[in-house]
Amino acid sequence: MPYRTIICFILLSLIGCSSKTPQPIDPDYVKSIQEWHQKRIARLKTETGWLNLVGLLWLKDGDNTFGSDSSNAVIFPPAAPAKAGTFVLHNGRVSIRVNKGIDIISNGKPVTEMALNSDADSNTTRLEMGSFRFTVIKRGHEFAIRLRDLESPLLKDFPGIETYPIDPEWRVEARLEPYDPPKQIFIPTILNTIDTAECFGAVVFELDGKTYRIDPVAKKTDDELFIIFGDLTNGKETYGGGRYIYIPNFDSTGKTILDFNKAYNPPCVFTDFATCPFPPQQNRLPIRVLAGEKTYSHRKH
Repeated sequence: MPYRTIICFILLSLIGCSSKTPQPIDPDYVKSIQEWHQKRIARLKTETGWLNLVGLLWLKDGDNTFGSDSSNAVIFPPAAPAKAGTFVLHNGRVSIRVNKGIDIISNGKPVTEMALNSDADSNTTRLEMGSFRFTVIKRGHEFAIRLRDLESPLLKDFPGIETYPIDPEWRVEARLEPYDPPKQIFIPTILNTIDTAECFGAVVFELDGKTYRIDPVAKKTDDELFIIFGDLTNGKETYGGGRYIYIPNFDSTGKTILDFNKAYNPPCVFTDFATCPFPPQQNRLPIRVLAGEKTYSHRKH
């Protein structure tokens, strides 16, 4: 065996080198992923981002008084007025009555009493009270107040999210495998409920010569497909409840691009006040997806 070959063999044995020559990464591709991630962080910090959530407050039928006083049915943080008003849940609809002297605004106008649209309606009602922002959300047959604080400590001190190194090997072409008829998929949530969604076809792709498939949540006419997936990094390097990713809808040839470098954390990694869906069983990949966001490790419990 030639001397140079012997040396190479010894080095490979000692340090586990791969004989595969690393391929240069397109700097424009790297820049595009970095810009995508910067926009992702910017969205988290907006008024409707996930870093300012400070409450998920469930309503009961009838009157639900709210404010910071502990005697209220719905208790706001200490910075809120002690007795702010009442949320009324009746026949599957929510309304609000505001106590005298309390400034609550909706769409730039002061509120004394009004019906509230939830996130299940076409136009969700958004309310403002000082630094607080709140809306009604509907989950199943239950209603809750989603409470945000624009002065949330996490919003001010957010250090960012660690990611895996950008690797184009995790950007793969995928094809459509239609379901005819479309099938119902079952999506578990952090609330211990099961949501259902219609899926018109599987996203089928190959990695290292093996074929995998995952079911998206989307309509045929959507521009993007939403995917909730799990993999063997969950609970270790990545969030235990899986990750999310959006991909372009299939083109006229039934092809799309699945780029795991854009995989991101569910909001539940940052806060206890989100209502995250988790991966359906068929979307739990038996591989380690070493791309996209890692888990958020700075959260204080």
